[in-house]
Amino acid sequence: MLGATLSLSGKIQKENGKFAVSAYLIDTRSLVHLREWRATYSDGELNNVPLALAGIVTGFFLFNPLIEVQARSLYVPFFKAPVILDMGMFTFFFFTLVIVGASNAVNLTDGLDGLAIVPVMIAGLSFGLIAYLVGNAVFSDYLQINYVAGTGELAVLCGAVFGAGLGFLWFNAPPASIFMGDTGSLALGGMLGSIAVAVKHEIVLAVIGGLFVLEAVSVIVQVASFKLTGKRIFRMAPIHHHFEQLGWTEPQIVIRFWIISVMLALAGLSTLKLR
Repeated sequence: MLGATLSLSGKIQKENGKFAVSAYLIDTRSLVHLREWRATYSDGELNNVPLALAGIVTGFFLFNPLIEVQARSLYVPFFKAPVILDMGMFTFFFFTLVIVGASNAVNLTDGLDGLAIVPVMIAGLSFGLIAYLVGNAVFSDYLQINYVAGTGELAVLCGAVFGAGLGFLWFNAPPASIFMGDTGSLALGGMLGSIAVAVKHEIVLAVIGGLFVLEAVSVIVQVASFKLTGKRIFRMAPIHHHFEQLGWTEPQIVIRFWIISVMLALAGLSTLKLR
């Protein structure tokens, strides 16, 4: 991306030298500040961002008198009323599990070119629809799902993520020229978890984002099995590397995982009507 900016600056330089120099200085200073910021905060500290996000979201829901009662409820697909009316202080741990779990699950999925971004886009688009329906009193009453005022605005965020994802995929498609990294995957996963908490569809996130769950569970099972028995269940974890070891090509793995994401998204969205 920086290379594209600098080449554009060079082209403008022939027409207006002062403007080109200014653009170059901005890019250079940005790089300096970025290096200083990365030097200040280690990767371990940056990985605590999802946990901080979980704390902020949890605090907002628990101490907002307008929605605190509904926020402590647990909604399960296929049931009209909440299965648990008040989770009490367990709400904090539940929200933390959803947000931090989603953040790390997306991070584990980001192992091949284009593998993580498309499932994130599919999940984002699905939750954009859910957020709009949950935030609309008429549609939520018709579908007999929980109504959460104001969440319809999250559809705009989900749409923005989908559009940005398309632009990112243009350069991240195999062979990738830019990469998501921890900065993108942790943030996108945390966003999905936060939206699921906001619209009270945390369990549906596990269905729509089932691919992320599969990737995370494969790592947990692999590590637990190796520590307890000294044996590995998969040839390599996360599971997309297992299929690489089986001889699948990278495009085969990526496209097949995309197909699985679409199927899981349709399954998750079907729960809105099946009550």
